[in-house]
Amino acid sequence: MSVPVRVVLVDDHEMILAGLQAMLAGFAGRVRVVGQAGTGDEATRLVTALRPDVVLLDVRLGPESGLDLCRLITGRVPESRVVFLSVYDDEQYVFEALRAGAGGYLLKRVDGPELVRRLEEVARGETVVDPTLAGRMAVTAARLTRGEFWPGADRGLTQRESEVLSLLVGGLSNKAIAARLVLSEETVKSHLRALYRKLEVTDRSAAIAVALREGLFR
Repeated sequence: MSVPVRVVLVDDHEMILAGLQAMLAGFAGRVRVVGQAGTGDEATRLVTALRPDVVLLDVRLGPESGLDLCRLITGRVPESRVVFLSVYDDEQYVFEALRAGAGGYLLKRVDGPELVRRLEEVARGETVVDPTLAGRMAVTAARLTRGEFWPGADRGLTQRESEVLSLLVGGLSNKAIAARLVLSEETVKSHLRALYRKLEVTDRSAAIAVALREGLFR
């Protein structure tokens, strides 16, 4: 008899956690939930202690980023693979999740048998993507290869984040960027935080250096 896949559930909504527990309870011979957490700190402690086969994680944990937590988990406990379970059916989220080290990305409308099968595949070392997103990802990847998107799209930047980065490279301040794009300064700061994360940098000068080094703006 095969050993059940050991899973830790991470979501900031108690109802989601309870629903997943109930869904997976019918597959006890194949999947065993060994713990659950509602915050990034709880998840980190739990995964470090239990070292499960798979961590089933939401993209957003309230104010926290599931993507940042994925990077932390895969760096600290590389034997535990992360699968995102999300409501966001946007292929850009999938690309970013896989870049963060995830082993899969599924939508929350997945049913029990499909979820269990996917968890088993990830535990075996495979990478899984929700079937409704896989075809769109292939099209997007082809278009990225042909350069049909805005600069930085292959790094997961949205079109607006690309615009903000281009103005940053041009030497504009946050206030000037906000005026140029008709945004609030807080919105500009939010875009900057997002593009810093995607470029894996922590400040303006490093973001500019990456943009210039990779030839995003000429």
